[in-house]
Order: sequence, then C-alpha cells, then structure tokens
Amino acid sequence: MRQKSVLITGASRGIGKACALSFARLGYHVFINSCHSKDLLEELKQLILEQGGSCTSILADISQSQEVKRVFHIIASECKGLDVLVNNAGISYIGLLTDMTDHDWDSIIGTNLSSAFYCSRAAIPYMVSKKSGKIINISSMWGTTGASCEVAYSASKAGLNGLTKALAKELAPCNIQVNAIACGVIDTAMNACFSDEERKMLEDEVPAGRFGLPEEVADLVTDLAENHPYMTGQILGLDGGFI
Repeated sequence: MRQKSVLITGASRGIGKACALSFARLGYHVFINSCHSKDLLEELKQLILEQGGSCTSILADISQSQEVKRVFHIIASECKGLDVLVNNAGISYIGLLTDMTDHDWDSIIGTNLSSAFYCSRAAIPYMVSKKSGKIINISSMWGTTGASCEVAYSASKAGLNGLTKALAKELAPCNIQVNAIACGVIDTAMNACFSDEERKMLEDEVPAGRFGLPEEVADLVTDLAENHPYMTGQILGLDGGFI
C-alpha cells in the first residue's frame, strides 16, 4: 500500500510540531518546514525517525513563491505529491496599526496568507490528478471577530478563511476537501509573551477556563485528514467557547 504524504508548514514547534508527530504515528511520510528554526526542525525530524516514522525537513521561507517551488521540487523528488497539506505557518504582531511598518504588514500577510496560496497552488495539480486530497488551514478566531492591536494578524486570518471557503468550492468536483480550524488561545510559543497576570486574565475570558493544547489542534487536523469526505469549506472553531 502506498505511503501517504503530508506537508506541514511552520512545523518546528507548537501546533505544527504536534501535527507532525501525529501524522508520523499514523504512518505518513511527513515533510516538515520552517523558515528560520533549523535546529528545532532537525530535532523534530530525529524524534520522528527515532519513533519509527519517516520524515524530510525543508528549511525555506514559504512567503516567497520561488522558495515554495523549491520545496515542492524536493517533495516531487521523494514522492509523486501530497495527500495532505497543512498550512500552519504563522506569525503575529501586537501593537497599534499606526505603529506598523510596511515591512511588518508585508511579513504578516506573506507568512500567514500568501504562503497558503503558494503552497496550495503547488499541491493541487497532484491532488486533482488522483481525485483526492485534503488542504487544512490553521486559522484563528480573530479571523472571524477581529482583535484590537492585532489588525494585520486578524486581516490575514480573515483572508485565510475566505481562501478556504472559495477554494473548497473550486476543488469539490475533484473530491478535494479544504477546511480551516479557527483556533482560540493555544498554549504555544506565540502566546509566551504574556505575563502570568495577562495569562490568568485570558484564561478567565475563556469559558473552558484554560488555554488549548497544540495536541488538541493536531487531533482535529488528523481527524479532518483521515475522515469526513463530505465536509468542505468549513471554518471549525476550536476556542474553548470563546466566541
């Protein structure tokens, strides 16, 4: 039986790392990507290999079209194409919109939204050829409601939600499902900037009374990848009842 393959962007830590470990346990060949965290990426690769999985690590800036082409050239050299694409790469910016530079804005949009476009565009031809595939986008509840002092981040995730819904309709005739997970406050390095007091305040705002775990997101990602062939174009909230 042919081994399935998955690419997870932004995989060096947090949600991406948890997803990579989950897919490896399911027997997938896991392509993991990061832009800067070479050492963390290699550590994750070694962990997967030690646990009996198969993995290829690819250091690349997927906010750049040419870099994504290089990533998919590597994928094509090892297998015919992807069965699953997890667009997880993301960065945040907390501050007033008027304090943002052009570079700040371009970085957020490039990493959080353009990367999903570039990777999806590269992954789709193989999926279409075999009439099956899954594209899973890691979004945020702020893409639905917007967050003060996170305007660029909210805009990028709202764009990702729109991409998800439109692309799902485009690919449904080819039996390719496209869905997004709108995460709430997840206990990752992105949220490590909060002080203990700020963290407690945030936890009190979440009806579930705690931050979500990366592994909980990974469980939903792998469930979408393995099941639900009639579910597409959905933005699935995973936020502990926040919105």
